Amino acid sequence: SLGGCTFDDGPGPCDYHQDLYDDFDWVHVSAQEPHYLLPEMPQGSYMIVISSDHDPGEKTRLQLPTMKENDTHCIDFNYLLYSKDGANPGTLNILVRVNKGPLANPIWNITGSTGKDWLRAELAVSTFWPNEYQVIFEAEVSDERNGYIAIDDIQVLSYPCDKSPHFLRLGDVEVNAGQNATFQCIATGRDAVNNKLWLQRRNGEDIPVAQTKNINHRRFAATFKLQEVTKTDQDLYRCVTQSERGSGVSNFAQLIVREPPRPIAPPQLLGVGPTYLLIQLNANSIIGDGPIILKEVEYRMTSGTWTETHAVNAPTYKLWHLDPDTEYEIRVLLTRPGEGGTGQPGPPLITRTKCAEPMRTPKTLKIAEIQARHIAVDWESLGYNITRCHTFNVTICYHYFCGHNESKADCLDMDPKAPQHVVNHLPPYTNVSLKMILTNPEGRKESEETIIQTDEDVPGPIPAKSVKGTPFEDKIFLNWKEPVDPNGIITQYEVSYSSIRSFDPAVPVAGPPQTVSKLWNSTHHVFSHLHPGTTYQFFIRASTIKGFGPATTINVTTNISAPTLPDYEGVDASLNETATTITVLLRPAQAKGAPISAYQIVVEELHPHRTKRETGAIECYQIPVTYQTALSGGSVYYFAAELPPGSLPEPAPFTVGDNRTYQGFWNPPLAPRKGYNIYFQAMSSVEKETKTQCVRIATKAAATEEPEVIPDPAKQTDRVVKIAGISAGILVFILLLLVVILIVKKSKLAKKHKDAMGTTRQEMTHMVNAMDRSYADQSTLHAEDPLSITFMDSHNFSPRLPNDPLVPTAVLGEDHNENHSATAESSRLLDVPRYLCEGTESPYQTGQLHPAIRVADLLQHINLMKTSDSYGFKEEYESFFEGQSASWDVAKKDQNRTKNRYGNIIAYDHSRVILQPVEDDPSSDYINANYIDV
Repeated sequence: SLGGCTFDDGPGPCDYHQDLYDDFDWVHVSAQEPHYLLPEMPQGSYMIVISSDHDPGEKTRLQLPTMKENDTHCIDFNYLLYSKDGANPGTLNILVRVNKGPLANPIWNITGSTGKDWLRAELAVSTFWPNEYQVIFEAEVSDERNGYIAIDDIQVLSYPCDKSPHFLRLGDVEVNAGQNATFQCIATGRDAVNNKLWLQRRNGEDIPVAQTKNINHRRFAATFKLQEVTKTDQDLYRCVTQSERGSGVSNFAQLIVREPPRPIAPPQLLGVGPTYLLIQLNANSIIGDGPIILKEVEYRMTSGTWTETHAVNAPTYKLWHLDPDTEYEIRVLLTRPGEGGTGQPGPPLITRTKCAEPMRTPKTLKIAEIQARHIAVDWESLGYNITRCHTFNVTICYHYFCGHNESKADCLDMDPKAPQHVVNHLPPYTNVSLKMILTNPEGRKESEETIIQTDEDVPGPIPAKSVKGTPFEDKIFLNWKEPVDPNGIITQYEVSYSSIRSFDPAVPVAGPPQTVSKLWNSTHHVFSHLHPGTTYQFFIRASTIKGFGPATTINVTTNISAPTLPDYEGVDASLNETATTITVLLRPAQAKGAPISAYQIVVEELHPHRTKRETGAIECYQIPVTYQTALSGGSVYYFAAELPPGSLPEPAPFTVGDNRTYQGFWNPPLAPRKGYNIYFQAMSSVEKETKTQCVRIATKAAATEEPEVIPDPAKQTDRVVKIAGISAGILVFILLLLVVILIVKKSKLAKKHKDAMGTTRQEMTHMVNAMDRSYADQSTLHAEDPLSITFMDSHNFSPRLPNDPLVPTAVLGEDHNENHSATAESSRLLDVPRYLCEGTESPYQTGQLHPAIRVADLLQHINLMKTSDSYGFKEEYESFFEGQSASWDVAKKDQNRTKNRYGNIIAYDHSRVILQPVEDDPSSDYINANYIDV
């Protein structure tokens, strides 16, 4: 038969081959050459291995031809292992190689000496077409190297083996990695249960049988299990049974180990909310084996231990009912067929859900402590079930009104872990509205407002600008306003004061302070019995039930008092009196609040028409007027002297009119025929305050050699009016005459005007020279009557300042606003008694230079010219009055015009003469009265 061989002609004719890669070759023994055989060797033709010819462990293999059987068949052969001394010649192995694969472990073997007789064994090979197999006889030399191994009569039978079981076809086993693989081998044959069984792997590993079970008396089943197989366990496996009579071997079945699939990439996040996550599985790319029969999403909290899996049949999936603001780990699971086909979870997607709006508003705040400027607040513990977010803020917001309808509001972030928070910098005694706000990224919840009034505190300072002190000489009126920050209910005010300095050295300033308390509704007080000229320091502070606040300081100085002069009432201080002097006794004054600055002696003219001052109603003279100023300004008094305070330590005499100068004030001789009041003044002056006390100490009467004739003022006024009317008529006549002359004799007008101007200039020159001489002698007024003309009653005359602009003598009238005063002044000037007009009484002497005459003083000056012997107008004036009659005729006016050319000016006191220069002589100063603007 095909595959069998008797070795009569050697292995070649049987298509047997020596393995080219073994250690040595089988030796063919032929029956035709017996002389080569050892005596103990069997007779016949066979293949033999002599162990003593080879080294231990060396192998030789004899390969049968490859066979493809379509049906059950059996291979049997004879074998012999013999050693003369019973030693082990080696091992005979039977190997079956399938489909030219690697050599597996032997399916049958025998070791040691079996005796001189041939033994027969069977091989039940269950490998069928289209698979092919090849049987290989392998001999391995033992360490003892003694004896021989021989095989003979190999047959391939077309019927089943009788002594070895045949296995049914062994099918492939497919399992997923990590699972247990089970091979079940079913064999037919008798007494096979007691045979040795194992599962043989193609690479040589043998797996023992796990379980053997008889199906019937001709069939049994053997089960083999491979535990938790992996990809490395994937191979070809076959069932093998062995006995002394032979061996059965099944076909090779494949163990297929499938790797469960696993996604390469993590799932992709498509959307997120407080309670859901929308993902894309992203499971197209996998590691492992398919097909995919199931997709699942596995997710869990990163901080938790539980895991939940959802089966998914769509590319995207939405995970619901998640916790807000929680981190989740999401993976995709893929499953292939078979037990354990679910692969490892894919890479994780770690993401967080959004915060949800807080569950509810915080409960009402609890007030733990209330102070004047802070409030301590407690609140409930805020857990995740309320905040719905791990990131949240707790804020306390407050607002209050701070006056004038102005409000202030602010919010303070609190430490959520702290059970209490303090709201600082609050105003005392104020209603504060508080509320707590719980905020997370998705919303906010506010608690109800709680209104708390802060406690009272000490009040703030009284506004410094509101404190006003009104000083008097011996008291101070102090008023103030309530503090801007009362910080509660004002209960009282406290004012403490003390003197800190004084202008009067005699006033003690070092003393304990005094305190005055005022009720809450009283914000003023009068502090009396104070020292004049003394600075007092006041400390004003307000109080609540919590105590006094800071004090506000103000310094107020009382007014100084006028010095106190000795009482001169009923006592004449006059010591000596001459025609031009009077000596008085001056007694020092007593300072009151401020030291004496100066003593002053004031001389006042006694006017016949002026009411005499009462001693008790004397008004002191505050404005110092020198004699020269009084003379030019018409003052009724002048300062004769100013004495320093140190010059009068005790009573001392002083002569009024001694023609000396005291501190810039000239003390001129008194006019013998005038009466004077002598006043003594003491003045205290500090900073911007001056106080003066005065007393009349003496009166000097006028000389009484001739009785004074005082004309009736009403008649004197009528005379002035008449004189003014006559003068006006004469002036009108002259102007009309000049107009006629200009019209009739125009050719001779220039020459006549020049002659008239020359005559007029000579006359005016004489008048000016006389006036100049009279002014030049004015410096000798100490022997004359200086005040007889210029010292007018100040009640009827308003003197101009010395620097008033001088009015040119060509302007003969004032404005209408001054008409009344000028007329009154003219009437008063004409009331001067006749005996006062003697030449010895005039202060203007011949050759004296006179100053320019103001319009207001023009009538006075003309009156002086009429009454004085120095000007030459006295006789003309007197003749004018003697020739005057009750009726006014033209002839008398013409006569008077030639006698008193300048006296006519009086009549035009209320008119304005418009002047024009004389023709052909622009430099002429002659009055050319062409017309009069009345």
